[in-house]
Amino acid sequence: MRLWLVLLLLSLPGCFSIQGPESVRGLAGGSVTVWCRYTPRWEAYEKWWCRGAEWNSCQILVQTNGSEQEVKGDRVSIRDNQRHGLLTVTMEEVRRDDTDTYWCGISRNGPDLGASVKVTIDPAIAHGSTRVCPLTHQPSRVLLLLLTSPIMGAPFPEPRVREPSSGTA
Repeated sequence: MRLWLVLLLLSLPGCFSIQGPESVRGLAGGSVTVWCRYTPRWEAYEKWWCRGAEWNSCQILVQTNGSEQEVKGDRVSIRDNQRHGLLTVTMEEVRRDDTDTYWCGISRNGPDLGASVKVTIDPAIAHGSTRVCPLTHQPSRVLLLLLTSPIMGAPFPEPRVREPSSGTA
């Protein structure tokens, strides 16, 4: 009986069509990048990023136009890599009040598809020669690295976020 239920859920349109990390963290003043994966059948559809705990009333901040071109909004950009089924959203100059629930989604006839992502922005910490900076994120967790300067009093340069390589040199 359970196997039939699982097979039924997997066959429903939109079921598991888009997935993102459960949560990501960033530091105030920095940037946060979220990657959401979607199944191949949705590559030509418009994608969006919206803010709000409630799915039916979230505010769309930025939306693609059905192509792979990057679209920029106010401190937020979105890019759709249709070949790899990967939606990339970057929030820049994040502030503490950017902490909220966001959604990466796909516009379609009927109800849109979406996956929620909890974004948490922590205060920037810089005491002496010690900094806490986000190194990378994985679904459902964030890996933080505590960096301490090897030479007392010599601060590290500002942390940089690396975009995933596109496979070209």
